[in-house]
Amino acid sequence: MKITQTEIYKYSIPMVPFTIATGTMEYAQNIFIRVYTNEKITGVGECSAFPMITGETQATCFEMAKDFASLWKNKNALAIEERINELHAFAAYNNTIKSAFDMALNDIAAQHAQLPLYKFLGGNKIRELETDLTIGINSPQQMAEQAKEFVERGVRILKVKLGKNAKEDVQRIELISNAIGEKIKLRVDANQGWNYKDAVYALTEIGKFNIEFCEQPMRKHDDHFLPTLKEISPIKIMADESVFDHYDAERLIKAGACDYINIKFAKSGGIAEAKKINAACEANNIACMMGGMLESRVALTAFAHFATAFDNVKFYDMDTCMLGHKIDPVTGGVTYNNFFVELPDSIGIGADVDESFLKQLEKVTV
Repeated sequence: MKITQTEIYKYSIPMVPFTIATGTMEYAQNIFIRVYTNEKITGVGECSAFPMITGETQATCFEMAKDFASLWKNKNALAIEERINELHAFAAYNNTIKSAFDMALNDIAAQHAQLPLYKFLGGNKIRELETDLTIGINSPQQMAEQAKEFVERGVRILKVKLGKNAKEDVQRIELISNAIGEKIKLRVDANQGWNYKDAVYALTEIGKFNIEFCEQPMRKHDDHFLPTLKEISPIKIMADESVFDHYDAERLIKAGACDYINIKFAKSGGIAEAKKINAACEANNIACMMGGMLESRVALTAFAHFATAFDNVKFYDMDTCMLGHKIDPVTGGVTYNNFFVELPDSIGIGADVDESFLKQLEKVTV
């Protein structure tokens, strides 16, 4: 099955400004691709550029996508490993845009096999995926009010962004906990915002609350502090920005540096590497979370397939398109039943983007 052409779109989605420790995003800087084959099977892929984490922007992804599409033209779409290795040989890093191409090939292969993607990846049954809902950084009082509003909407798991100021972060959690009570599960994410001293202070202070884990307390270059922090912290530690590939995962696991690991296609380069990260974690009894950047329901559907296929993925942070996206141009794909993510009954990924929306976007065909 030969790849005949690839359509590449600057898939920008306006959104309510969303703030984390490393910056504020006012629109989703996404890329959407369609990979066409000579057997009339078309695969879709999407990635979301988050420059303060991966170093890629929508513009860099768009340019690299042109080169990747040229590299793959007239090549076998079903030789996934060979195609992905070509991208790695052509360009180091650039994992975000690589993830869109990886996703599209897996969509093609699953459709060719007449299977939903989760079954193509080895899963055998639909799983219950309950996502958290994330509160971006704001004043402690405003965050507490938003937490209360989310709980009134039926949210049972809240993820709270921290990392701007350790003392204020403690106040944020105190006010949020007082506003919502002890029955609601909290997750916190510092997005590398604390130094070691602040991380020890913040985690020790908020350890009395019902917090499931803390994601990425410090910068990746402070990973050598993680084993000690893990011993001191009353809250379990989840590595996120510290783990881009399975080598990172193995390094942290060997050092005893984390309790859990967050898998994101935009970091791993897609499904191929995500499987290796999960395998390394599973072999060492480290549970994983399925996370994302600011993707639409196209990529979110692929995330749900992956989370369904692998039992070691036990936590679900799949609220990306609920984080203030002002429009939803996706056709098919996952739906939300309250805060449970439900897969469509279709082969492949089962999601696409409405043509009328795509016509408004900057596009190139290679």
